Amino acid sequence: MTKRDEIWPMLPFAEWQETAVTLHMWTQIVGKIRLTLSPWTNHSWHVTLYVTSRGLTTSPIPHGVSTFEIAFDFIDHQLRIEKSDGAHRTIELKPRSVAEFYRMVMEALGDLDLSVGINTMPNEIENPIPFDRDEEHRSYDREYANRFWRVLVQTDRIFKEFRSRFCGKCSPVHFFWGSFDLAVTRFSGRPAPPHPGGVPHLPDEIAREAYSQEVSSLGFWPGNAAMPTPIFYSYAYPEPMGFAEAKVRPDAAWYQPKLREFILPYDTVRTAESPDEILLDFAQSTYDAASKLGKWDRDALREVKPSLHSAQLHS
Repeated sequence: MTKRDEIWPMLPFAEWQETAVTLHMWTQIVGKIRLTLSPWTNHSWHVTLYVTSRGLTTSPIPHGVSTFEIAFDFIDHQLRIEKSDGAHRTIELKPRSVAEFYRMVMEALGDLDLSVGINTMPNEIENPIPFDRDEEHRSYDREYANRFWRVLVQTDRIFKEFRSRFCGKCSPVHFFWGSFDLAVTRFSGRPAPPHPGGVPHLPDEIAREAYSQEVSSLGFWPGNAAMPTPIFYSYAYPEPMGFAEAKVRPDAAWYQPKLREFILPYDTVRTAESPDEILLDFAQSTYDAASKLGKWDRDALREVKPSLHSAQLHS
């Protein structure tokens, strides 16, 4: 394996499809625990997971006067639950059904006096099976789970660089367990028309609140059975006139009418001479198309760098 393959590993969806589906459901279980116990934050930012140097985490979740955190470790392949009083539990990540994983997580939380009830129906997928009855999905390939996380590490790093260029309202770089993607979203500061909804197993009012303001969103998605190709994507809501015909970079990127977004194959980035440069170019050019055609106040939203003197004062 080359150094490049270690940093930007191959991630052919067909090779880890069953693991991806199982892991998707596991992240939904953990994410719904955060959703149930956390105060609402606009655009559902209170439900997401975050990339860490070992995997994915909820960040601290409140439970009475205590907090706890649930973290996937894709190096040692463990799920860790750590409570603010020092108590903790560990669950091995290995081939096991979604139903068994659900039971083990809930039992571990109960042992820590962190009992919680969640809606067991998965979101944003067709033909969902309730977590506590899902004996079908039970795969876990350590190598591919680790590869997926390594892609997220690099993507998170570059997305944060892109985020730093914008001084308007912007989301964190965060992992949405419903859609199973890593995303960062910029906002124009203006309201948007009501979203049509229609996302599978997601209440329309949630989608409408999420898209209540104009956005340009950038993300990474590992693929699914219908589209088994990992991609980077960028879309605008509402989509301004002419967006689909906009010229974006690199040449390998194109507009996908069904998805209503620009897509860039992961392999194009992975094999590029400078993956950082090509991904940042895609991010910037698609944002430029959305914000210019949408007539955003770009001058008010552009990056403001601290002066050298200010930086020295805080060094």
